[in-house]
Amino acid sequence: MLNTKAFKAYDLRGIVPTEVNEELAYRIGRVFAALFAAETVVVGHDIRLTGRALVDALTEGLTHGGVDVIDIGQCGTEMIYFATSFLDTDGGIMVTASHNPADYNGMKLVRKHSRPISADTGLKEIEQMVVKEPFAHHQVAGKKLGKVSKVEIMDDYIAHLLGYIDVEKLKKLKIVVNPGNGGAGAVIDALEQYLPCEFVKINYNPDGNFPNGVPNPLLPEKRDETAEVVKREKADLGIAWDGDFDRCFFFDEKGEFIEGYYLVGLLAECFLKKAPGSKIMYDPRLTWNTEEVIAENGGTPVRCKSGHAFMKECMRANEVIYGGEMSAHHYFRDFAYCDSGMIPWLLVAELLSVENTTLSALVEACMEKYPCSGEINRKVEDSEAILAEIEKRYGNETLDKLDGLSIEYPDWRFNVRLSNTEPVMRLNVETRGNKALLEEKTKELLELIGGEEA
Repeated sequence: MLNTKAFKAYDLRGIVPTEVNEELAYRIGRVFAALFAAETVVVGHDIRLTGRALVDALTEGLTHGGVDVIDIGQCGTEMIYFATSFLDTDGGIMVTASHNPADYNGMKLVRKHSRPISADTGLKEIEQMVVKEPFAHHQVAGKKLGKVSKVEIMDDYIAHLLGYIDVEKLKKLKIVVNPGNGGAGAVIDALEQYLPCEFVKINYNPDGNFPNGVPNPLLPEKRDETAEVVKREKADLGIAWDGDFDRCFFFDEKGEFIEGYYLVGLLAECFLKKAPGSKIMYDPRLTWNTEEVIAENGGTPVRCKSGHAFMKECMRANEVIYGGEMSAHHYFRDFAYCDSGMIPWLLVAELLSVENTTLSALVEACMEKYPCSGEINRKVEDSEAILAEIEKRYGNETLDKLDGLSIEYPDWRFNVRLSNTEPVMRLNVETRGNKALLEEKTKELLELIGGEEA
């Protein structure tokens, strides 16, 4: 059962064991060792039931290729990013399928300094090499057998997270935390002793059976429980994570889900207050609110194509302090230019405490000023023809092709793009304070796009 169906643009994700299995994991270890001339590599896994066996097979492949393996055990994806950079290793491999169904697993891979390995930077070569030749399960001739060490990274990781805020400024906020039976709870437990916050914990125990469904708070039906508990407990804030907790999702004190778009502006403000004049990066899907916040706080805007590989490369090239995508990926210069699902909520908790305000008060004005459709996904047959028709009908002098099609008019704008990871067209629309216009233009564009809900 060896095939390459699990290889995607940025990572591996597939059904176990038909698409992802121990033989594939072993071969990836062997190829990684050779392709990147690696001497030390960090490995870890999320809470999925198949994770440990895949890590063991991966480790065998790496050590047979002469690599010393540092195993940090069950963790979040960002802990692999952190450990790879902090321990100065030649790479890191996280066994995870993030928010995919329970019968999936996969891998996210990084090189030295936690630089992402995507289809353009090595993943395509790995895909070709794993099936190219027979792989006997033994030590590679001329290579030493690598050693395996178990390392506990949590304390250093927690110390790093706390470096983004002034704990003394935090108030005793009541925060609902929902890891969705993923791995985020272990980090909350480790942070808890240092914070004055009261945590209300739901779906807290890590469980790869996903008894409450797969943790993916981007799905509207996955938001209700967090929202209800926030209201019932009269909490100041609600936070939910996906399974490997590299994304976090916010609920205000009224239990309202806050679109990731508005969080980008909020976090941009946090960083510009701490480091005036810094560069802030954002993607082209929704932009007006972010651009206004950057201008008002004296920052420098940097637009970048969406997708973590592009964002991280752009951050390094431009020395950007913080970058955010509306999809709830937030990137930090001092976190090896990587995304974290923990740093954002710590910054927001600090902002609420310092400003002595509520999350709704911080974002409601932005939501009124720049209402948005949220991302709408459609499965379509002939995506290129549809894009051409949209360009013909709406194209003007503001047309921009940095990422799909972005077109602006004085009082509304939209972006439509093809997914990097699935056969789906994604639409985002925003207006200058006109909700009726937002509804009208969103409907108009969806009629033109057609297809079915994705």
